[in-house]
Order: sequence, then C-alpha cells, then structure tokens
Amino acid sequence: MAKTLLGKLWFRVLLGLVLGIIFGFAVGPMTANNPLGIDGNTFLTTYIKPIGDIFLNLIKMVIVPLILFSLIAGITSMTNAEAFKRIGLKAVGAYLMTGAFAVCIGLVFGDLIKPGKGIDMTMLKSHASAVAITPPAQEFSLIKLFVNMVPTNVIKAMAEDNILQVVVFALFVGITLVKLGPKVKGLTGLIQQAADLVFKLIETIVSFSPYGVFALTAWAVGTLGTDILIGLVWLIITVLGALITQYLLFGVMIIVFGRMSPMPFYRKIVEAQLLAFSTSSSKATLSTAMRVVNERIGVSKSSTTFVLPLGTSINMDGTAIYLGICALFFAQVYNVHIDAHHYIILILTATFGSIGAAGIPSGSLIMMGMVLTSVGLPLDGIALIAGIDRILDMMRTTVNITGDSVITMLVDKSEGTFDRALYEDMER
Repeated sequence: MAKTLLGKLWFRVLLGLVLGIIFGFAVGPMTANNPLGIDGNTFLTTYIKPIGDIFLNLIKMVIVPLILFSLIAGITSMTNAEAFKRIGLKAVGAYLMTGAFAVCIGLVFGDLIKPGKGIDMTMLKSHASAVAITPPAQEFSLIKLFVNMVPTNVIKAMAEDNILQVVVFALFVGITLVKLGPKVKGLTGLIQQAADLVFKLIETIVSFSPYGVFALTAWAVGTLGTDILIGLVWLIITVLGALITQYLLFGVMIIVFGRMSPMPFYRKIVEAQLLAFSTSSSKATLSTAMRVVNERIGVSKSSTTFVLPLGTSINMDGTAIYLGICALFFAQVYNVHIDAHHYIILILTATFGSIGAAGIPSGSLIMMGMVLTSVGLPLDGIALIAGIDRILDMMRTTVNITGDSVITMLVDKSEGTFDRALYEDMER
C-alpha cells in the first residue's frame, strides 16, 4: 500500500509539504547559541530555500512557451470559428462573473467579521516587513487596463513575463491561423509539436516538485514566525472563511450547472491544489492542472489547452476575495466610511485588479495599491500585512486554480465534449 502511494506524485507532494512544515517548525526557532551552532533562519534561507528557488525557476522557464503554444494549439484545434467564438465568450463571461461574485463574498465577510476593528497599529508596525509599494500614478482606469493588455513589442512582453500581453498575442496568432486554414497546415502542425515538447519538459520538471515543495514550505514556515500571525488573526480568519465559502460554492456550481456530483472533482484535483498551495503561483501549477483535468477529470484536450490557460491569466477568485477584504480591513483600521458607491468601485477594481495580479506570487500587494487608491484609502498599511501575505497567498492560489479548473470543466461539458465516464471513474 505504502509503495503504491509513493508511486503517486500527489502523495509525494503531500509528503514533501508535511515534512517541510515539520522541518520548518523544528529548525526555524534555532539560534546561533544552540548546540549545533547554527541560526535556523539563516540555514533555511541559505541552504534550503535555494532548492525551492531552482524548482520555481525551472517552472518559470517554461511558463511563457506553455501559455503561448498551448493557447495557439487550443485555438487551432477548433477548426470551427463559431465554436471558438462560443467557447471563448462562455469562458470569459464565466470567469468575470465568478471573479466579481468572489469580491462580493470577500466584502460580505469583511463587513460581518470586521477584521480591522480595534487593531493596535503600533503593535503591528513592529512586525511590518520592509516591502516597497509603489503607489499608482493615477486612479484605476478600466480603459487603460485594456490598452495595456495589447503589446507594442511581443518579445519584450515575453521577456518581462507580461502574461496578459502574451495571451492577447497568442489569441491573435491562433485566430489568424484558423482563418488561413490549409495554407498554414505545416506551421499549425509545428506549433502543436512545440506544445507537446513543452508539456514533456514540464512533466520532467514537475517530477521534482516534492523536493521543491519541501524546501519552499520549510523556508516559509521556519522564517515567518507566529507573532505577526497572532496580531492579524482576525484578518486571517476572515480571508480563510471567505476562501472556504468560495471553495464550497465551486461544488454547488458543479451540481447546479454540471448536474454532477462534485466529489470526483474534489478528489482528483488535489494534486494540482497541493502544488498551488506550496508554490503560490497559478502559472507554476498550470501544467499539472492541465494534465489532471484532461487525463483524470475528463475535459477534452481542446478545452484544456485553451480555456484553462486563459483562466489562469484572467481569473483569480481567491485574489479577488483577498483584495476586497483587505480594502475593508484598511477602511476599518483607519476608520474611513465606505458607502454604496465605494462598494461598486471596489467590486470593479478588485475584479480587474485580480486579473493584473494573475499568477504572480505576491502580485496582489501591488494590485492592492490600485484598489486602495480607488476609494481614497492610504497605502501606508500595506507593509503591515506583507508578513502574512505568503501564507494567505498559498491559500488563495489554491482557490484560484480550483476555480479555473471548475469553469474549464463546465464549459467543456456545455460543449458536449466532456468525458463523464472518466470523471466518475474513481480509479483514475
């Protein structure tokens, strides 16, 4: 039994996660005066974290090729232009609606629990991390967001990991290849082969994930400490409660829109969730999620290669929840009144801000500046929550990749290409 479990990647990732937590708690509190003569934080940062960094760098190395080739391959596999338009509209509409709804969940929890009420600012400032937050040059502009999505130099966009611009370029290339049809059959086949190459590269990289997960988790647990967690316990509880609610609502969506039991989905998506939790990056988890939804959950390859990468670029439900809660948290801390029109602004800015932060570890800290500015809140307090951002980032990324996978599955089912027999096969 144990040998069989060790043969499964999800179990090895889980084992790495658990061992990382234990190791971090054991080594982190050590001081240079202990019998071993080492400082725990220094040891974790100098010798353990680099293992996780190498793993993340390997994944980051193939993120841009993965997004580019998988999206183009997904589009060109839909030879029916009407089907592509229909699926694209379904996916984007579903992603935007779930994102906006997620913000509303966050605002409700923020209003009910009031995590910022009675916060002792002087206590928290002693634990604030030195995080440089650049205030937005101007208030949030939806038009500017859309303008900036279009790259002026696609090579620069790829070099700077501007994923939204890469997505736009991939969409244009894919649509054009479909229009050209048989005339570019060779190029289309070459792109499909490039996508297969990237998937194989990632399969090799992901085999090292248990070691990367162990290193990243041990470093995060060992260096974070508990003081800041205690000081911001109500904020953590509020975010966690909202994320759990959103997570359960995904199951409701599967029941209502998919007419299926959500249990096979929850059981099979665990491998991708564990990787999302430990890496705090939807992009780093994308390849694993694509394999799981295609080979185990039963989503067609065309939807897997088009809808899921699109989701990891524009749909961040967990991040949207977090941005909404933090806006209310700071309003309560600074005793700033938020009225009805402010809530509307928060829903819009947090929804589109989550798009801007998509897939970047701690990218929400930058987007938070945009959200706070949109309702006239000061930016000084952002550094106060930077200390717990890593832990919360792990939680919300798990919700992000779960939401992307649910929407991909439901869109595929609505197209009649979903393999329900594979979905219900609990042995796969």
